[in-house]
Amino acid sequence: MGHVPSPRESERPPDHSAHFALRDRLRKLLAVAKGHERALVLTHDNPDPDAVASACGLAHLLDQCAGVRAMAAYGGIIGRAENKAMLKVLHLPIQPVARVEHQPHDLICLVDTQPEVGNYSLASTELPQLVIDHHPARPSSLMAAFHDVGGPAGATSTLVTQYLRCARLTPGPQLATALFYGIKSDTRDLGREYDPADVECYNWLFPHIDKPSLSRIEHPAVPARYFAAYHRAYERARLHGGGEGVVVDMGDVYVPEIVPEVAEKLVSLEGLRWSLATGAFKGELYLSLRLNDRRVNAGKLVREVCAPLGGSAGGHGAMAGARVPLRGRSSDLLSTDIFAMFLRAFHLRPGPGSPLVPLLP
Repeated sequence: MGHVPSPRESERPPDHSAHFALRDRLRKLLAVAKGHERALVLTHDNPDPDAVASACGLAHLLDQCAGVRAMAAYGGIIGRAENKAMLKVLHLPIQPVARVEHQPHDLICLVDTQPEVGNYSLASTELPQLVIDHHPARPSSLMAAFHDVGGPAGATSTLVTQYLRCARLTPGPQLATALFYGIKSDTRDLGREYDPADVECYNWLFPHIDKPSLSRIEHPAVPARYFAAYHRAYERARLHGGGEGVVVDMGDVYVPEIVPEVAEKLVSLEGLRWSLATGAFKGELYLSLRLNDRRVNAGKLVREVCAPLGGSAGGHGAMAGARVPLRGRSSDLLSTDIFAMFLRAFHLRPGPGSPLVPLLP
């Protein structure tokens, strides 16, 4: 477990210019935060481990270094088994935003999302003062008093870990494990879209993590409907372009996180370039795209397709997602229309496709 640095990595001289730049960013972050009393640190809705860990890490930094009482919060639900286990096993101090939003706060922070994306739950229309996100920068983020967005890091947990290291704050086992798992899950264990900073933070955190807790998070118990959702997904998945891509409309899903999980599983099919999954949950259609083709930017493509539909979208090179309000529309018909738009974007003819799993006689 853990990334073992190559000789070239371990012998690399320290980048003093990067260190000074990070120290300067930390000073700016703390300068914006100081003088405030209470902060609300908000993730995107239905947060993944990277978002949860980043929010808890930033709240800890604000509390310890800026003297600001900070509350980490999220909208939507945390439904995926690994994500639920992460909160339960590590006892992370994060709450549903509905419980804390109306408590007094004079500093709003966003992590792992940005104002323009619109995929977070906040009744207030005021712009956040702090925005930290590893996804491509949106123009609205540049209006924040402090912003660290669009960098090469593969996880927002990496950015937050860098600030903790620069501030000489060593996280306790629970927070260290959360940040480690945030990097691990978002970069697929340093196998996808990672940066040297991810490797450095991953290795720095490793001695501080709770290894048995990490194992419990990565191997959680799952409900029977988890297997039912996968069974239905495999039955409904359709191949296009001679096995170039696969689409699946999962219908109604019991948690929105199952949609990206299925897309992630399907893209591992041998020879596949891309996978696209959709699923309906509480009046919204969730969509997740995964790519094995570096010539296409998943985040850009999803935004182009979903923006005209009134949806919110986000992502980067190999992975992206969106949610589109149904507003009375049939989720089946909307999925069919979305599949047709993506197939055309991949220069394929829309159609029924062929079953991923042929029905047995």
